[in-house]
Amino acid sequence: MRSLLCAAGAAGILCAAAVGPAAAADEPDGFTIGDSRITESSGLAASRAHPGIYWTHNDSDDGPYLYAVDSRSGRTVARLTLRGIGAPRDVEAISVGPDGNIYVGDIGDNLGGTWDHVWIYRLPEPKRLRDATVTATQFTVKYADGPRDAEALMVHPKTGRVYLASKKQDGGGALYEGPRRLTATGTNTFRKVAPIDLWVTDGAFSPDGTRLVMRSYFGARIYRWQNGRPKDDIGSVGVPIQQQGESVTFTRDGRTLMYGSEGSDSEVKPVGLSGKQLPESAKGDRPAESGADSNGQSGEGSSGTSGAAEPGFVKGALVLGLATVVVIGVRRMLRRK
Repeated sequence: MRSLLCAAGAAGILCAAAVGPAAAADEPDGFTIGDSRITESSGLAASRAHPGIYWTHNDSDDGPYLYAVDSRSGRTVARLTLRGIGAPRDVEAISVGPDGNIYVGDIGDNLGGTWDHVWIYRLPEPKRLRDATVTATQFTVKYADGPRDAEALMVHPKTGRVYLASKKQDGGGALYEGPRRLTATGTNTFRKVAPIDLWVTDGAFSPDGTRLVMRSYFGARIYRWQNGRPKDDIGSVGVPIQQQGESVTFTRDGRTLMYGSEGSDSEVKPVGLSGKQLPESAKGDRPAESGADSNGQSGEGSSGTSGAAEPGFVKGALVLGLATVVVIGVRRMLRRK
């Protein structure tokens, strides 16, 4: 079992894997994205058609490309080139829908929410993994309450409905619901359905659609999903310390979260779930962690936390948090120029 140590930092909660007993046999290993072309992995989605494959893409300054990465080797086994769309502007998220399609969110806005529209691209997930050019459908998106800066796109695995989550802006971030069916001939208006008190950098639905996870650079929360809304805030879940934490997805069985980061040779790291955090379909497959309370959390705070954090770790976490915030701020200022 992996345990996590957490400390409060200037920008949120920092968590790092601590040495502990061996991981459960059914918890996947992490992997390193070894493709030199992938330097700003900003979205992550587990393939529905190909076990062990994760789809990702660069944030900006790349092109209309998606990469299929094999988690067993970290190698790219296919690069898809999207045609039929304009030049991508700020691609931030990716999700696989129940219709067999991949959805890509060109939804970022480094100018603080000033673009009057953004785009979603949809393309079929290929049955064969190889380099290919694929025709994508482009959807124009606007928000009912004005432009937003968003980095999270989630397609519900049962209804196929598309959701976006904005960063904190004008009082807080929020979850937005798209039309029942997207149209390629008009504008798709997304409407606010719930506040999200988190600086959201990505999100994902569990494979059975009963859980929604939202992550930020240094923290994450899980919600119980019911009747098209996040019904209950189940609580925080551990997030590994990463260079620039950008992405999250559930594994195909729903038992584990896989966290991704920007940067060359970036690592994708697993964090196992327990108790109420587990999707309904996964609860009978793995017992709750020893010492977990009714919220599926250990007595020390965040899920998976075991024991008190070492003073040296806390100090290091705070320094790393401040440094990361400065680096991220500088990078985003440079992108605006």
